[in-house]
Amino acid sequence: MRHEIVAPTDCTIVEIRPEPGDSVPAGVTIAIVEMMKIERLVEAPADGVITEVRVSAGEVVKAGQVLATLEEQSIAATAAADAPDDGAAGERADLAEYHARRALLDDEARPEAIAKVHARGRRTARENLADLVDPGSFQEYGSFMYAAQKGRRDVDDLIRNTPGDGIVGGLGTVNAEHFGEEASLVGVMSYDYTVLAGTQGFRGHEKKDRLLPVVDQLQVPLVLFAEGGGGRPGDTDTPFLAGLQLHSFAWMGHLSGSVPSVAIVSGRCFAGNAALAGVCDVIIATPDANLGMAGPAMIEGGGLGHYRPEDIGPVDVQTTNGVIDLLADDETHAVALTKHYLGFFQGSRADWEAHDQAAMRDIVPENRKRIYEVRDAITTLADIDSTLELRPSFGKAIVTTLARIEGRPVGIIANDPGHLGGAIDADSADKGARFMQLCDAHGLPVISLCDTPGFMVGPEAEQTAQVRHFGRMFVVGASLTVPFVTVILRKAVGLGAMAMSAGSMHSTLLSVAWPTGEVSGMGIEGAVKHGARRELDAIDDSDARETRYDELVARMYDASKALNAAAHGEIDDVIDPADTRRRVAQVLRRPSRALRSGRPMVDPW
Repeated sequence: MRHEIVAPTDCTIVEIRPEPGDSVPAGVTIAIVEMMKIERLVEAPADGVITEVRVSAGEVVKAGQVLATLEEQSIAATAAADAPDDGAAGERADLAEYHARRALLDDEARPEAIAKVHARGRRTARENLADLVDPGSFQEYGSFMYAAQKGRRDVDDLIRNTPGDGIVGGLGTVNAEHFGEEASLVGVMSYDYTVLAGTQGFRGHEKKDRLLPVVDQLQVPLVLFAEGGGGRPGDTDTPFLAGLQLHSFAWMGHLSGSVPSVAIVSGRCFAGNAALAGVCDVIIATPDANLGMAGPAMIEGGGLGHYRPEDIGPVDVQTTNGVIDLLADDETHAVALTKHYLGFFQGSRADWEAHDQAAMRDIVPENRKRIYEVRDAITTLADIDSTLELRPSFGKAIVTTLARIEGRPVGIIANDPGHLGGAIDADSADKGARFMQLCDAHGLPVISLCDTPGFMVGPEAEQTAQVRHFGRMFVVGASLTVPFVTVILRKAVGLGAMAMSAGSMHSTLLSVAWPTGEVSGMGIEGAVKHGARRELDAIDDSDARETRYDELVARMYDASKALNAAAHGEIDDVIDPADTRRRVAQVLRRPSRALRSGRPMVDPW
C-alpha cells in the first residue's frame, strides 16, 4: 500500500530526514517543519520504505503538499535501530540546568554559611519554614532571584551566595490535619540571615510586592520570619534612587484587619525588618531577639553614639512595654506557638474536651476582699489545652487570651485582681481595646470576665493620658460586630465595668453574673464617704462615726448584689458558676449577623 506524506500546514521545511530506499518504522520522524517559529514533526504512518522525497530543507510548502511517499511493507526488526535518532538518552539539557540551579537554593549548597547559623544554636530560614508548613505543601515564589549587585559582583557568585536575595517566600498549608487544606493555606516569608545579614534588597522587595497581593487576593494568613538588618545599601542594579516608591510596607499595612498576620523575631531585627514586624497582629520572639527601629549603624550615623546590637530592644524591654506578644523558648517553640495561634483563625475543631465545670464555683473566694487567680477561670471555662495568652507582661490589669469553647475559637478578656485590684490603667485599656479589634477583624466572639473596681484613679494615673486611652475601649467596643458576652465574676463598678461590656451591659449578647457579683456605679466605700459626708461629719464620736460608716457600707454592698442588679434588669441573669460554659456556648453556637466583614485595620498598638 502506498502512502503520501503531506505537510500538515503552510510551513517551511526545516529538515527532511530519510532518503529514497530507507526503511522506516511507523512513528519515526520523516520531516521537521516550521510555522510561526513553532516546529512540528511529520511522522511515518506505517512501517515501510521511502520511495520518493519531493522537497528539500528550506523550501516553503503549502498545507497538503506531498513531502515524500512511502510503500508500506514489513521491515526488519533492526530497521528501527537504523532510524534517525529523535533525542539523546539521559536527562534533557533544560531539566539538567534547572536541577543544578535548584540545588544551589538548598542549605547544603552553602555549608560554611549554614554551619555558622548552627554554631549559634539557630536554624536556617528554610529549616524554620520546613517546620512551620505541612510536608510537601510549600510553593515558593521568586526562588531564583539573587541580589541586584551585578555592577560589583560576578553573576555566578550572586547565584551561589545570595539565593532568593535573602528572603524565602511562598504559600503552604499549616495545621491541615485539623482544618483541611483549603482552610489551612498560609502565606509565608522568611528573611535569610545567611544572605547579606538578612538585609532588604531590591529583588527581595520585588518578591514581597508580588507575594503580598497574592496573600490579599487569597485572603490567607501571613507569617513573617523577620530577622535581619533592614535596608541594604550595596545594591547596584536598581532603577531608582532611594526606593521610597516600593509597595512592601504599604501592602503589609493594607493586610492589617484583612488577614491574620504573625511576625517571628529571633536574633537581630532592625529598621525595615522591624517595621514589617511591627505591622503584624502578633509578634513572637525568642530570648536572643533584639528588636528596634534602628540598628547600631543608624544610631551611630545619627550621631547618637555607639551601641552593641544586644543593647537595642532586648526582649526584657520589648515584652514589658507590649511590643512582643509572645515570648518563646527558642525557634522551635516559636513555630509551635505560631501554629497554635494560626489555628484560632482556621476554624472550629471537633476533637475538644471540657474541664469539670464544678471547679468554677470555688475560684472566687467567699471573702469578697480575698485575691484569686483569674486565669483559673479562663482555663476552666475553655476547652482543655486550648488557651493562648497574649502580652502577659504588659497591661497586667487585663488578661487577653485566645481560647476555644466547644471547639469554637473565641477571645477572652478578663480583669486581674492581682494587679491594681483589677483597676484598668492606660496600658491595660490599650491592651484590651486592641485585643477586641483583633477578635473583631477575624471573626472571633469576645467573652469578658469582669472583676474591676473601675478605672485607675489619681494624679499619677492621669499623667499617662488615660482619658484618651480609656476612650479607646468605648470606641472599639461600640464598633464591634462579633458576639460579645459579659460574665461578672465579682466587681462590676462604673465606667470600668461598662468598658468591659462593649460600653453597656445591654450592648452585649448576654450579660450574667456569678452570685459573688457586685454591681455599682462607683466604688462603694468612696460612694459612702462622698454621699454621706454630712451625716458622718455630724457624728462627733469617732467610734460611733466608724460604726455608722460600716453600717452604710454594708447596706450598699447588700444593695449592690448581683441578684438585685438582675432584679432591676441591669443584667440578664445570675447563674451558677458551673453553668457558665453552657450558657456562653449556647449563645455562641449561632453567630450573630455581622454588619461588615473585617475592620479597616488592627491598631499596631
